Amino acid sequence: MYNNTFGNIFRLTSFGESHGKAIGGVIDGFPAGITIDMEFIQKELNRRRPGQSAITTARKEADEVEFLSGIYEGVSTGCPIGFAVWNTNQHSNDYDNMKDVYRPSHADYTYTQKYGIRDHRGGGRSSARETIARVVAGALAKLALRQLGISITAFTSQVGPFKLDKDYTTYDLTSIENNPVRCPDQDLARQMADYIFRIKGEGDTIGGVISCVIKGCPVGLGQPVFGKLHAALGNAMLSINAVKGFEYGQGFSNMELKGSQQNDIFYNNNGEIGFRSNRSGGIQGGISNGQDIYFRVAFKPVATVLMEQPTVDIHGNETILKARGRHDPCVLPRAVPIVEAMAAMTLLDYYLLDKASTL
Repeated sequence: MYNNTFGNIFRLTSFGESHGKAIGGVIDGFPAGITIDMEFIQKELNRRRPGQSAITTARKEADEVEFLSGIYEGVSTGCPIGFAVWNTNQHSNDYDNMKDVYRPSHADYTYTQKYGIRDHRGGGRSSARETIARVVAGALAKLALRQLGISITAFTSQVGPFKLDKDYTTYDLTSIENNPVRCPDQDLARQMADYIFRIKGEGDTIGGVISCVIKGCPVGLGQPVFGKLHAALGNAMLSINAVKGFEYGQGFSNMELKGSQQNDIFYNNNGEIGFRSNRSGGIQGGISNGQDIYFRVAFKPVATVLMEQPTVDIHGNETILKARGRHDPCVLPRAVPIVEAMAAMTLLDYYLLDKASTL
């Protein structure tokens, strides 16, 4: 399998399967001299790990990262950073009835057609457990970006029919960890959690939207043609399991407005150039303009549902599948740190690229 590496200068190459021995990776291009906050990295992994609430999968994993290289006395050395997170709680037998059956909307059929072999246990490489490596690399990227004054906050903005109806600037984004859904509106979060729990009881799943805000991004990140910053962010987000769509700025909303109504007007802000609005989402011409970068990522419902569904086996015979095992009824709460991680890796990579754009 190819394309297991993400990034240009800051690069993550990941490895591992859901029911293999470990998930891990090698990070190259990480700057030397960055203080590595192990407690922060583990906290980020804890936000992603299974079994953290009644509305997530019951799989129990400590998800403790072990760094193998590239860090000395708590500081990055500039050498490749190798790491592993060991799997300890696989129930591979839960997948025995799926070995010769294609699960609806999963990668089973396409993997088999492409490679002629697949690991049916938990989805193998296509499992969302693969995103552990992204969260580790993203946490390191966040530590570097923190020194540059750049912060990244993602949050659940929609679950099924329940969604935030105001601009992100009206919410306290520091409150998202106060509820298991990671939504900044505490009342709506309770409704979302109750809805997910009810869907879980039915053996079904539900999707929604995660929004993300990047603050403190300097002007100039991104290239004007094939290296547009929003295209890189879109590529990063669309590489996450279950993602079906990406939009930045106003995206698909307010398409009835004219250009004169959509434009972000410049003005003289006490001797500095300012903007009257931020409908562009902090990126113009593929290049960051210094304003908040904000975008939305749509997630489909988890494909594994704990109810009977018609399908076919590997020989094309029609059959009925009832999945077993421990699965998320809604991926959004655990996907919030994954969205942040991919945004952080993209921003750090493009910051380093920008340093090579002029002498």
